[in-house]
Amino acid sequence: MMTGYERFMTALRRQQPDRVPIWELIVNEPVIKALYGDISYLDFAEKEDHDGVTIFEDFRVVERYDENTYRDEWGIIWQIGGAGISYRIDGPIKTEADLDNYTPPEPNTDYRLQSLQEAVKRFKGERAIVFLSHDAFEFSHYLRGMDNLLMDYVLRPDFVHRLARIVMDYKKQVMQRAVEVGADVLLTGDDYAHREAPIMSPVHFREFVLPCLQEAVDVAHTNGVPFVKHTDGNLWPILDMIVDTGIDCLDPLEPIAAMDIGQVKQRYGDRIALAGNVDCGELLSRGIPEHVVEAVKETIAKGSVGGGHILASSNSIHPAVRPENYKAMVQAARQFGQYPLDPQMVAEYRTKDYIAKYIT
Repeated sequence: MMTGYERFMTALRRQQPDRVPIWELIVNEPVIKALYGDISYLDFAEKEDHDGVTIFEDFRVVERYDENTYRDEWGIIWQIGGAGISYRIDGPIKTEADLDNYTPPEPNTDYRLQSLQEAVKRFKGERAIVFLSHDAFEFSHYLRGMDNLLMDYVLRPDFVHRLARIVMDYKKQVMQRAVEVGADVLLTGDDYAHREAPIMSPVHFREFVLPCLQEAVDVAHTNGVPFVKHTDGNLWPILDMIVDTGIDCLDPLEPIAAMDIGQVKQRYGDRIALAGNVDCGELLSRGIPEHVVEAVKETIAKGSVGGGHILASSNSIHPAVRPENYKAMVQAARQFGQYPLDPQMVAEYRTKDYIAKYIT
């Protein structure tokens, strides 16, 4: 029987482990608390026997404006919502002069990788330790504002490149250190698309986003670790470019955004592993356990044949996910994800389309 680490890494190599690995990019506190009370994410991952754990870099609050509003080390202002999730409400770079005078945080502070060090001490060799970082897109729009950044693509391309350089120089240093501390996998979490299409045109993606993604992939591969690209949304217009960077795995393949895992597996399964894609927007949030089990069987039948698949939700286990549905997903993955897969189940479920009833 494989360890979670062995299982996860085997899938990333597009090979077949003893069973389909189980992992989540993010599990938010309300679901953890509903299932187990006041325990940490690492405790939760151990209780649920996840094959991988996701670790973020550590930031400190620089200034608090009120109980729910604060400024971080980047100068980004956040507000904590009702479910305990922080949302960006403003950023520090509004003019050329702001960019000229901007200094990013110090990437090499002692506390930056404290959470990673804790996970390494606890799980190294037992569960795959996935370090979540970013390429340039997400932090560029945090600093500048999404609408402003997209207008800058057209009106001020040099400004965009300068901003991206600041972000990437920081993020690459942190990713490099993360591997040295013990991360098994590097991942960038920048979302490039909405449900209908990418946020930017393929032309702008190629110029402004793709080179930074390539730099992140290169950091991983130079250090001998695999790279997972997380991005929501309908990626079809830019997916060839993403795969061509050499990513090892694509997460989370939103089925409600036309990212059918079977189609992606058929087209790219000889080049990348896949993670996902049990719908968390409708199915896990509003469905019932019986429907979740059917979706897991379909996802395994489409994505897991021959290996190269890590079962997860289509984004995260967010506060709206029903705990009983999450449990049903995990239990079904363990029951139906044992290799060799049941050929009758594969034949029956690989042509189904559970997401169709949720698409209007």
